[in-house]
Amino acid sequence: MKNILVTGGAGYIGSHAAAELLDSGYSVVVIDSLENGFMKLVDKRAKFYHGNVQDSNMMDKIFTENKIDAVMHFAGYIKVPESVVEPNKYYMNNTYTVMCLLESMRKNNIKNIVFSSTAAVYGDVKEPEPVDENHSKDPINPYGMSKLMSERIIMDCAEAYGLNYSIFRYFNVGGAHEKHDIGQMGEGITALIPLILKAAKGTIPKLSIYGNDFDTKDGTGVRDYIHVVDLALGHVKALKKIDEKCGLAIYNLGTGHGYSVLDIVKNFEAATGVKIPYSIKPRRAGDIATCYCDPSKAERELGWKAQYGIKEMCEDSWRWQKNNPNGYED
Repeated sequence: MKNILVTGGAGYIGSHAAAELLDSGYSVVVIDSLENGFMKLVDKRAKFYHGNVQDSNMMDKIFTENKIDAVMHFAGYIKVPESVVEPNKYYMNNTYTVMCLLESMRKNNIKNIVFSSTAAVYGDVKEPEPVDENHSKDPINPYGMSKLMSERIIMDCAEAYGLNYSIFRYFNVGGAHEKHDIGQMGEGITALIPLILKAAKGTIPKLSIYGNDFDTKDGTGVRDYIHVVDLALGHVKALKKIDEKCGLAIYNLGTGHGYSVLDIVKNFEAATGVKIPYSIKPRRAGDIATCYCDPSKAERELGWKAQYGIKEMCEDSWRWQKNNPNGYED
């Protein structure tokens, strides 16, 4: 397996995955609509197509012009609060796009896919944590449901068309690449780390913390935070597993440790020496109290384990932010 198509390769996670694939000796083709991605994030070593995965003619062109061995599918919307007020936007872009991609793969006899899912498929976890892959799945927002529906569609198509797949349920992602100048930036981002960065540099007056009345140690939401480079390396490991014809599996990717919002704020302050102003706001629709994972299946089957901690995530994020104060919107 040599040639990999990365959808959404101009986005935060997709660009990191493309960089790690290229560093590992793979050839990479990127397709991105640039609706939420940035051309500056596309690795110069990759071949780029500006287009939408729903465009079957474009996908046929890519598969005809390049001998693609596997697809890594990152393209999609990711803002939980937005999904609550615009659910059909998420089902159209996330779930329907997967259907279009699988049909293009079927037509062009592409048999391998690595899919970017989310811990949001678990919903408000009722069983004891940490969350393993067999936990009940009951998403409480359209974003999570759009990904869970996509997972099921992939599994059904794998059964019918003889596909190999790895599905990754991500927990909260942060950090930036140490070697390549890529990080997280964009309008309307609701993830915690980018908002902390904005508060640190004064782009926003204060970090808004949504809810301090959850049933957690300090009342703020608890999540599992994983460094984006660790996440990208997990995808490279998945390709090796698929190449062994053993790729029919779902994996959590996280550290197995839960940190509250205030934990992250304090860790960021300790790692950077910057004081983060914040204010407490009401809870957002679709947010849950606690979610952290059991990543042991990925370690056992893929030989993958998170190597970076919260300290490195905060330091790398801050370094990238200082080097790119205006992100990619210049």
